Amino acid sequence: MKWLYSGWAVAVSILLLTVLKISDPTALQSLRSQTFDAYQQLDTIQESSNVVIINIGEKSLQQWGQWPWPRQNFAQLIHDIRQKNGGMIGLTVMFPEADRFGGDETLASWMKGNGIVLSQTPSSRGTRSTGPHIGTGTIGPLPAQDFLLTWPNLVTNIPILEEQADGIGVVASAPQPDNQTRTYPLAIAVADKLYPSFAIEMLRTHTQKPSYILKTSEIGIQEFAVPPFDPIVTLPDGTAYIRFNNNFEEHEYVDINSLPDLMGKWVIVGVTAEGVANPVPTPKGNLYPQHIQAHMLQNFIDGSNIQRSQLSAVTELLCAFLSMILIALVVYRAPIWASMPVSLSILGGIAYYSVHSYTQNLMLFDATFPVLSGFLVFTQASFNNFWVQFKLRAEIQKQFAGYASPTVVRMLQENPALIKEGMKREVSICFSDLRGFTPLGESFGDDVKGLTEIMNGYMDAITQPVLDADGMIIKYIGDASMHIHNAPLEDPNHPASAVKTGLLMLKAVEKFNDKIVAEGRPPVGMGAGINTGLGYIGEMGSTARHSYDILGDAVSTAARIESKCKEYGCLLLVGGDTYKHTKDKFFYLKVDDLAVKGKTVGIEIYTVLDYAPGKHVKSKQMHDDMHRHYRNQDFNKAIHLCELLKTHFDGRMENYYNMWIERCEFQKTQDLPNDWNGIFIATTK
Repeated sequence: MKWLYSGWAVAVSILLLTVLKISDPTALQSLRSQTFDAYQQLDTIQESSNVVIINIGEKSLQQWGQWPWPRQNFAQLIHDIRQKNGGMIGLTVMFPEADRFGGDETLASWMKGNGIVLSQTPSSRGTRSTGPHIGTGTIGPLPAQDFLLTWPNLVTNIPILEEQADGIGVVASAPQPDNQTRTYPLAIAVADKLYPSFAIEMLRTHTQKPSYILKTSEIGIQEFAVPPFDPIVTLPDGTAYIRFNNNFEEHEYVDINSLPDLMGKWVIVGVTAEGVANPVPTPKGNLYPQHIQAHMLQNFIDGSNIQRSQLSAVTELLCAFLSMILIALVVYRAPIWASMPVSLSILGGIAYYSVHSYTQNLMLFDATFPVLSGFLVFTQASFNNFWVQFKLRAEIQKQFAGYASPTVVRMLQENPALIKEGMKREVSICFSDLRGFTPLGESFGDDVKGLTEIMNGYMDAITQPVLDADGMIIKYIGDASMHIHNAPLEDPNHPASAVKTGLLMLKAVEKFNDKIVAEGRPPVGMGAGINTGLGYIGEMGSTARHSYDILGDAVSTAARIESKCKEYGCLLLVGGDTYKHTKDKFFYLKVDDLAVKGKTVGIEIYTVLDYAPGKHVKSKQMHDDMHRHYRNQDFNKAIHLCELLKTHFDGRMENYYNMWIERCEFQKTQDLPNDWNGIFIATTK
């Protein structure tokens, strides 16, 4: 199976992609078409100053009678347009049968010499296979009939009308596999004769040229030309992409008398009445034939039709192969974090070139195949690297999942060197411990499973805030936990993150209690201690048994701070270094100047309450005054303030002030030196 992640996979991919490009399946065509549709959304909408559309809709039918109209109505229509000084007139309405009201001669007389272009339509049924057509000047080695879209029959107008028309063009659609009309044949072949499209014929009639020029090559039709207009580059089958970027002046025929002057404008007439006209699906929604012809005509007039080079397919294939080779080299020689942006840049460059070619030159370059093929090769080439990394990550997962958090595992998987080398970094450490386990355990009796589930729920509750803050659980010790911030994930604001997480852990315990109390269980509490300082983080232990852990004086200090929560009657205690970094962000009360057991230097300890900074200003001042009197050995004043403060802070500090009263009473019995600094030396952990 090694070949699956070897260079052979790339070779197979190239072969498959070659077959895909040659076969050009419907799915690939659809993707390419939708890409080209998206390009048209980038187009600037232009107001047409050349073409006007006259619609025959429900309003016109209400006034002029039901469809089909007598030919006198169309004679009147031509007269009305001429009264408005309209130029060329194109009728997308057909007249295949004689008028039941006998108005054909009237219409024919009005058509004569008035610059009228009639429409024809190809058909696979019917008996008519010939009709008036314009001679074609063909330039090239092969006849155009070898490449043009071909129909067996042609539905024409009655002879008396076609004889008086200045031009006759074909209204034919060439829908793509998704039934959307994006291209249009500029000419078709019927019974070995060539018939121009309606828009092309309007151009030719306008120039009064006797024919148009069609250029062929070995691979198909190259272009149409109606001098003096610019040649129209086509696809090999003689179709051209329609650029739907024009807004046309449109009017109901019944309102023509109120229209402004149409001097010199091309006028295209068509039907929009529901039940009579058949709209055509396009990337711009359903459009009527007159709208499609108007877009084509305006494109040709402006010389702004969309082009696709005959060599585009070869260029796209070459581009795809070069991108595949380059991407394969990058992926095999660079790590995934480097190869991915480089590969995406290559594919993005191809996509950008495609968009740029359209927006700047109206040239369609298919980026779908090069991007698709390049992405496939990237996937295949990346598989080898991924497989190797996957095996390594799996080994790390197996080795560390038993004692490290998912966050740690992910970090170590991304940087395995951290396992052996470790790191030295300032971190914020938090120890937490469950309060009230004994009554909770007694409530379960011999139901060990139930107690285990409750304890797991408790650990889940206090762990989630840590993970949400990108902290790292180091270990669980019975009903206690230890986590850190700023390792292995960096957190510049780790002291604040630690304090905020501690408060959220207390909130989580409250919600946990709501649940278990509702089940008839006694509530529990939690005490937590936070300290900030240097830590040494990495794999520690023996060869047979090791774990990812943290060492340092800051760690032991944090543990001892947490152990004082019960003694002080506080839920969350914070060391002085953590306080200095966060004193303006949280509501703090100084708890003590404490020398923890084993230390001769005192540290400041603070408690955090879930108040906004700046609240309880007077109460906080009284609290600070109490500590000042205590340091000045004015214990009676300190006791007096403690008595007053018991009801402050919503009564949450009552146990603390009771403890402090006892301490003041004790200190009154001691022979303290005059330079006593107020530091309390702990005798227990």
